[in-house]
Amino acid sequence: MNFGFDDTTAELRARLLTFMDECVIPAERAYEEQAAVSGWGPPPLIEDLKAEARGRGLWNLFLPGEEGAGLTNLQYAPLAEIMGRSPSIAATATNCAAPDTGNMEVLAQFGSEWQRKEYLEPLLNGEIRSAFAMTEPDVASSDATNISTSIVRDGDEYVVNGRKWFITGAMNPNCKILIVMGKTDPEAPSHRQQSMILVPRGTPGLTIKRGMKVFGYDDASHGGHAEVVFEDVRVPADHLIGEQGGGFAIAQARLGPGRIHHCMRLIGAAERAVELMCRRALSRTAFGKTIAQQGVVQDWIAESRVRIEQLRLLVLKTAWLMDTVGNRGAHTEIQAIKIATPAAVEWILDKAIQVHGAGGLSQDFPLAGAWAGVRSLRFADGPDEVHKRSLAYRELKKYMD
Repeated sequence: MNFGFDDTTAELRARLLTFMDECVIPAERAYEEQAAVSGWGPPPLIEDLKAEARGRGLWNLFLPGEEGAGLTNLQYAPLAEIMGRSPSIAATATNCAAPDTGNMEVLAQFGSEWQRKEYLEPLLNGEIRSAFAMTEPDVASSDATNISTSIVRDGDEYVVNGRKWFITGAMNPNCKILIVMGKTDPEAPSHRQQSMILVPRGTPGLTIKRGMKVFGYDDASHGGHAEVVFEDVRVPADHLIGEQGGGFAIAQARLGPGRIHHCMRLIGAAERAVELMCRRALSRTAFGKTIAQQGVVQDWIAESRVRIEQLRLLVLKTAWLMDTVGNRGAHTEIQAIKIATPAAVEWILDKAIQVHGAGGLSQDFPLAGAWAGVRSLRFADGPDEVHKRSLAYRELKKYMD
């Protein structure tokens, strides 16, 4: 395993760092001010940043193949880490923001020709946004086989009925399409009951009921997290993605890259938290010496550095395995980073907040919002407990007779 930057990665990394320093970080305060008054839509300055990023060749970096930048996971990892220093802006500005990234991957891998033309192309161009509707309030969605939303074939149409919530991006007025996961055959084997279908926003019977808050944040700048109701929603049969009964497999293909992308960005968030923690500790005095001279703070800083370096190596190994043996071959490592990274970065952010005192709780620093986002990722793409359960079983299986 060689984790050194190749020429392509080094060049893109330098370009992205310049973009962050010149455009993204200086725009953060204005972004927050605009987000406070722009409702569920994106702050206006995002369009300027998107044009700037695209002009600099920093566009669709996450997506391999002809549709994207053609990077491997190992090449993309250090770029996503840089974006993680200001994820609300950087990922959106470069068209590398969830849930669009996962939806574009689904359409690129499983979409029909017309689905790719109608929805993938405008997503790749940053002209529209999308949502992925999987989680439900009435069942334990940590077990995807529990999903109760029904997708029933009726002649040349499918009829969708159900309720979803925490559907990221669905509040955004630019969200034009939802990928919905539901059951097409409750009598089939448990992992063949589900399918995925495209439901255009504005389809009769689809109601965006409300925005869901996360630790008091509405996350409007991300497009919000919506509760969505489907009541006899009819869409043509050709809106089904892939084959009927293939929804669970598609979800697994989608969530693998999504999990590593989250972890890549979280390392960047942790690096920025350490930077802010060190600067604050050196600038504040308590009990006759700087906070940086307090032993407990030095312990936090040292421990943060150790954890970041451990996480980065594990994420890079996972990216390398995904590139060399595929997502299935990297299953153990994908689960390991999904367990380890949010928990460790949550700890680092907590210590950075503590060093900032009351300021760490405020809107004057990015720490409180980052903490809420990281804490939520211990649920997103599967809660910790599900990953631990699966990982433990894989370990135990080695020793079963």
